[in-house]
Amino acid sequence: MQPFTWIATNTPFVPSPSPTVNPSDVTPGVAGFIAIAVIAIAVVLLLIDMIRRIRRGRYRAEIAEQLDAEEAAARAADEGDDVSPEGPAKG
Repeated sequence: MQPFTWIATNTPFVPSPSPTVNPSDVTPGVAGFIAIAVIAIAVVLLLIDMIRRIRRGRYRAEIAEQLDAEEAAARAADEGDDVSPEGPAKG
């Protein structure tokens, strides 16, 4: 016979002890509900604020990129318009 089978069949059954604490005394109750609700509301507000800040940063980056492109185009146009006093270059 296998040792584990022998142990399982030869040990007496011992019932689990009955609970000594009243289950209604260990529930979180109204205070626990309020605490979790406050935490949930704070998390939602923080997520909304984070999304707003990310969008603001993204829009600022896009605008800065557009301004840089416009500035580079203006510089390129200014350099192309410069004509020497002797006239256009002969090539």
